[in-house]
Amino acid sequence: VNNMFLYIIIFLSKVVENMLATLRIIVVANGKKLLGAILQGLVALVWVCITGVVVTNILENPFKIIAFALGSMVGSYLGGVLEEKIAIGKKLLLIIINNNNEEKIVKKIRENNFAVTSTIGKGKDNNKAILFSMIPRKQIKSIIKIIKSIDTDALIISQNAFNIYGGYIN
Repeated sequence: VNNMFLYIIIFLSKVVENMLATLRIIVVANGKKLLGAILQGLVALVWVCITGVVVTNILENPFKIIAFALGSMVGSYLGGVLEEKIAIGKKLLLIIINNNNEEKIVKKIRENNFAVTSTIGKGKDNNKAILFSMIPRKQIKSIIKIIKSIDTDALIISQNAFNIYGGYIN
């Protein structure tokens, strides 16, 4: 019973540590340095405490290693799930659509309070409308739904982005 409780503590500690570490990487990548530093401090604190427990008498109790590894794996996965739910940051969408749909799509995007800039490009067979829009990550699904409802052949490319200067930001 004592050992089972120890394994659960090790497992849960590693889950928390790896969730925070995964979240920290994504937070820093989105320009939030202070929050990233705070998360790293928490990660280090949990790591030092739990690693000390695991390495003490490790040869007499190798199941601590398994609890440690499983907690790392589950924590990393759950960290990604958590980050997806929080959806920190913005995405720059490059949207290539049929030229005939430009006005309709631009109007619909703006009706939903998103900024969009359009231009014309030359595709392989004909001209295309090229739209640029910076969207909060939490809103990506809604704007994709808008675009696909009008142009099922749209090409939508996304990349992480953050505003450097100016522009309309919602």
